Amino acid sequence: MLAACGPEPAGQPVIRTEIGSGKAESSDQARFRHEGDKGLARPMPACTNIRFEDATLTDCIADPAQHQITTDLSPDSGPDMAKPYRGLANFAAARAPDAPLVAFAMNGGMFDAGGRPIGYYVEKGKRIKELSRSDGPGNFHLKPNGVFYGTAGKWRIRTTEDFYAQVSDRPQFGTQSGPMLVIDGKLHPEIAQDGPSRAVRNGVGIDKQGRAHFVISKGAVSFGKISRFFRDVAQTPNALYLDGNVSALWDPASGRIDNASSIGPLIVVEHKRQ
Repeated sequence: MLAACGPEPAGQPVIRTEIGSGKAESSDQARFRHEGDKGLARPMPACTNIRFEDATLTDCIADPAQHQITTDLSPDSGPDMAKPYRGLANFAAARAPDAPLVAFAMNGGMFDAGGRPIGYYVEKGKRIKELSRSDGPGNFHLKPNGVFYGTAGKWRIRTTEDFYAQVSDRPQFGTQSGPMLVIDGKLHPEIAQDGPSRAVRNGVGIDKQGRAHFVISKGAVSFGKISRFFRDVAQTPNALYLDGNVSALWDPASGRIDNASSIGPLIVVEHKRQ
């Protein structure tokens, strides 16, 4: 029943803003839209809507052969990164025109009132926040929680304790969140089949081919439902909850950018340069 978690308000569908309809178009969306006009191969969309049980979820797949993953917190590159973006629209607006083309981006872990990560966070090989092994209230502290991390095209999800015991080299990116949704093919032991908590939720899982599945629900769902999607549809032996109620996706291919709530760390999936 996730009894260790504090109450979570009922989720509402996220507000979707279409960049380009009467507003300044992001450079990434414009580049994606005009690839065909320039005679270049247009990248395949990474995100697909899938009906699962009685819910619709969007599954965005990052493939190591085509994509690279980074984390991004703030346009400030200083040691404290003191002014987080707090939203995907702000991040999109700040992208340099010559930056790699974004396949999609998503909120990437839990954060404090200022938008800064409350757990382990690494960006471009620089550790901004140390690993948290503390106990406390809320979803983040529902053990086991975990870490999504990677270097080059090798992406992993481990429980926090396994990460602490097994990982000594600092990855290129990393973010800690919780709870784990799937652990070695089994659902988190505290997650009920369909508990009373409902929210728009998102998470990440790694399948046996090494691809990362970033999943966000269209409407409010239970922990159990999104966990079963990772286990049964995405078929990811390990999956990590990223957040709920503030969950957001930027998908330049479809023009979708969720901008309903202030968020913290971002996970950015970019197309590799050809």
